[in-house]
Amino acid sequence: QVQLVESGGGLVQPGGSLRLSCAASGVTFSNYKMGWFRQAPGKEREFVAVIYWFRGTTLYSDSVKGRFTISRDTANKAAYLQMNSLKAEDTAVYTCALGDVYGEPNLSASFGYWAQGTQVTVSS
Repeated sequence: QVQLVESGGGLVQPGGSLRLSCAASGVTFSNYKMGWFRQAPGKEREFVAVIYWFRGTTLYSDSVKGRFTISRDTANKAAYLQMNSLKAEDTAVYTCALGDVYGEPNLSASFGYWAQGTQVTVSS
């Protein structure tokens, strides 16, 4: 049974940085993708970033490109989201997800497993 444990959210000032971690266990297939989605109050869930496990290929939403970096630790089956130059509009609950390599990577429907989510608040 796949389980995802996420950590690293918190409160940060505009322009600051945070790093989210997502540790996976129980994964029995060799190739998959891990990503993050976020949801702000009153808004729909939106895609943030994804990484394909085998090749390390990454994809970002336009709103975070150049500021966020997704990476992976294959030995520990963990993914990380380094968030720099944070803005107030980045405030949201960030949730890590894991799915097979099929399906559109920016759609939540292509991810079958989800972490508990962590709050990221950017405020002075």
